[in-house]
Amino acid sequence: MGNAVRHVVWDWNGTLLDDVHAMLGAVNRVCLHYGRAAVELDEWRAMFSRPLPACYERLLGRALSARDWDDIDVLYHEEYRALLDTCRLAAGVPDLLRGWSGTQSLLSLWFHDELVPLVDRHGLTGLFTRVDGLRRAAGGGSKAGHLAAHLADQGLDPADVLLVGDVVDDAEAALHVGARAVLVTTGMGDRPRLTATGVPVVDSIQEAFARFT
Repeated sequence: MGNAVRHVVWDWNGTLLDDVHAMLGAVNRVCLHYGRAAVELDEWRAMFSRPLPACYERLLGRALSARDWDDIDVLYHEEYRALLDTCRLAAGVPDLLRGWSGTQSLLSLWFHDELVPLVDRHGLTGLFTRVDGLRRAAGGGSKAGHLAAHLADQGLDPADVLLVGDVVDDAEAALHVGARAVLVTTGMGDRPRLTATGVPVVDSIQEAFARFT
């Protein structure tokens, strides 16, 4: 993988946290509200993309007003939070992270004020040099700007950094700032579209580690 990786930036949802069933349940809560049949995981993976409002317009087959998007945001997060206690860490976590000789941090688009105690509850806080989540009321934007700020705040050279995530946006963010990426198929990313990014695609955290250690 070229120059040695000195720092790993981990994504949270669908990567370190095995929460794909909760994310799908939250999407189907939105479907129910709008009278749309529930989607299966593979169907949603094939549809998932950012920006999220356009993605949900394809899902629901209709244009969405600002009020609709506000309602979707509430419905999705209410259902996701209700299912959060059923989510566990991905296989191999935290043991693999504890064995990593470099530094590592966590960057998520889950809400920062909820992310920090959740990471701590899973016993991971001490493994990371920094934990950053979304610091605004609603999500849906690109991860690139968040990654650039995350690296700058730590004084990291992107050339030394590898991002491990689960969706196309993670690869695009890494490439945008000049970092490398590995994508796992355990989250919301559709394998063909993950592969089309040109970065390595693997099926587990264990396989991700094998790519940079």
